[in-house]
Amino acid sequence: MGTPEFAIPPLKHLILNQYQVVAVYTQPDKPAGRGRSLSATPLKKAALAWKLPVVQPVSLKSAEVVAQLAKFHPEVIVVAAFGQILPPSVLDIPGCWCINIHPSLLPRFRGVSPVAAAILAGDEFTGVSIMLMDRGLDTGPVLARAQIP
Repeated sequence: MGTPEFAIPPLKHLILNQYQVVAVYTQPDKPAGRGRSLSATPLKKAALAWKLPVVQPVSLKSAEVVAQLAKFHPEVIVVAAFGQILPPSVLDIPGCWCINIHPSLLPRFRGVSPVAAAILAGDEFTGVSIMLMDRGLDTGPVLARAQIP
């Protein structure tokens, strides 16, 4: 699950390392440019180039969307800047772990816009954290971190 360019490297890593990616969830296409024509998200474009199924729910809160996701029987859901908070019904899919790739050194700069927050705070470095998701906003246990100067 993801939307911007930030979400493409994790997907590429999964594909190149031969993990079975059963579907890619991303935000719906949105009007862009002067003509306001619908534009696909960067992750959707990448997923289609790799011939992966793409799902673009307006919300993950409906029982129908959660049931559709559960039918994929995911073992792991990898989230990278998806743009929606995963509801408990998704976090609680049986047999599934939800992992978030977050662009800050958690617990610093939880939530949205962590890169901008690091710049505004004058930080000399930031990083990326991989965490197990829970019901809080970027509050689950951190599994790995990498500092980026």
